[in-house]
Amino acid sequence: MLRFVLRRLAAAVPLLLGVATLTFVLLEAAPGDPIDYWIGDNLVPLEVRANLERAYGLDRSPVERYVSWLSSLLRGDLGWSHSRSRPVGEALADALGPTLRLAGAALALHLLAGILLGVVSAARRGRWSDRALTLSSLTLYAMPTFWLGLMAILVLSNELSLFPASSMHSIGIREAGWVRRFADAVWHLVLPASVLGIASAAAMARFVRAGLLQALGEQFIRAARARGAAERRVLFRHALRNALLPVINLLGLSLPILVSGSLVIEVVFAWPGMGRLTYDAVRALDYPVTLAATLLATLMVVLGSLFADLAMAAADPRVRLTGRDGAS
Repeated sequence: MLRFVLRRLAAAVPLLLGVATLTFVLLEAAPGDPIDYWIGDNLVPLEVRANLERAYGLDRSPVERYVSWLSSLLRGDLGWSHSRSRPVGEALADALGPTLRLAGAALALHLLAGILLGVVSAARRGRWSDRALTLSSLTLYAMPTFWLGLMAILVLSNELSLFPASSMHSIGIREAGWVRRFADAVWHLVLPASVLGIASAAAMARFVRAGLLQALGEQFIRAARARGAAERRVLFRHALRNALLPVINLLGLSLPILVSGSLVIEVVFAWPGMGRLTYDAVRALDYPVTLAATLLATLMVVLGSLFADLAMAAADPRVRLTGRDGAS
């Protein structure tokens, strides 16, 4: 097991390096000059512009800047964010918490709603309710996330005034008691987490439904029915347990996907997380923040895949984590 984990982590190193290199190349190929963005329409002397280029290393060639950034990264230095006027590590640390809060709530909703819809759809296979759930799931899954978020704000915030349209907390709530602060945080979290989680739950529901229908045709299900087991017990105790095994792999990849996919939701709902930070950094041509955020998202995908493999092995004794030499 330990050798498997170490081998997977070692294999992730060239992947991270490749993603960092590709991101750097794409940033260099993007139109625009960071200096022009910083100074805007102001007329500054050439000496000031030269000093800015020298201060941020923009007077050097792209290869030199990449080597310098990579060597700083290996020393644990992510660089300086000119758009935030602070170290990149501090900016990422402040943004990671809100993103994990949003992604965690969306993941819980994604899992619960996906399993529930999948079970109901499989239990009513061929009926009108199954067709209605299938059509609704596919329609919901096909909707662009930004449009779904805008419609949620329009209806639930502007028209019905049920939830706030943006931000993580109300103005002046920091002076209130912890119970009120907690309730206010949940109130602001419901709408963006629901949009992010329910949209992806449609795909989870399709996986659960397909897994249940396959499991219900296996011999151990027929044996359970022959022993007189109730249909509900057969569905939840026997079929669902086996149908959820493939979902574990999907669940392991869901968290990093939700974290990276929250970019649109964070922009729409003005949520101060990683997605909003990356969006602002790309607009400001803030290369260190964009590179660090991309690396962090890639690392989360790698760790999510590793978690899925470990969870799969723990859930199903038939699965063995083996290396190339066949040793577990």
